Amino acid sequence: MTFSIIARCARSGMFGIGIATRPMAIGAKCPFLRAGIGGLVVQANGDPRLGPLGLHLLEKGFSARKVLDDIMHSDGADNMRWRQIAVVDRDGRTAVHTGASNEAWAGHVVGDGFVALGNRLTSERTTRDMAAAFEAAPGEELAERLVRALEAGRDAGGQVAGQHSAALLVVNRKSYAWVDLRADEHDEPIGELRRLYGLYIPLIPYYDRRPSNPSMPRDDDWRRQEGVSGGPR
Repeated sequence: MTFSIIARCARSGMFGIGIATRPMAIGAKCPFLRAGIGGLVVQANGDPRLGPLGLHLLEKGFSARKVLDDIMHSDGADNMRWRQIAVVDRDGRTAVHTGASNEAWAGHVVGDGFVALGNRLTSERTTRDMAAAFEAAPGEELAERLVRALEAGRDAGGQVAGQHSAALLVVNRKSYAWVDLRADEHDEPIGELRRLYGLYIPLIPYYDRRPSNPSMPRDDDWRRQEGVSGGPR
């Protein structure tokens, strides 16, 4: 009972996943990304162990289609009918599987470098509107496009049981995340994710540079030096 979008930004080369569901901690179980390599989202009675397997295959240079085929072969037909998996490789090629035992409405929309997918949704409008929102803003940052897609999916009806958990994960050129935000056990997690992302935007360059520059000031001092507002309340 989850909806998500996984994408590669052709302009920046970043990879990202936006995802929402009813149970908590969705950000710890379903999104898997590696900078410069690609990623996958494993949902709907998913097995988190398939994520590292998929990343390993992507790192070896396998295409999205080959990665998904190998995962399906490894996991077996009985398990895969319960799974929903989407893969994006380093060239932006995609592959997706929606198992026959996923609760209705279940399905996906494939676009140029992205897949919007979901299960136990109120209707196919959820994924269709997510795809449209993502495609409507090609000049925006990838994280912004992913949040807009989640908002569109929610506004189109989201999932049958509602959403109480959401996550946003984006990788750029380094091994650590460019953006990694989560909202759990929240009445409106996508709205909370939007709020957190708005607060985090000015800190993205700080957290990107600090690992190589440990002498940088604390984030609150850095905010004051840079004239950046929106710190902790």
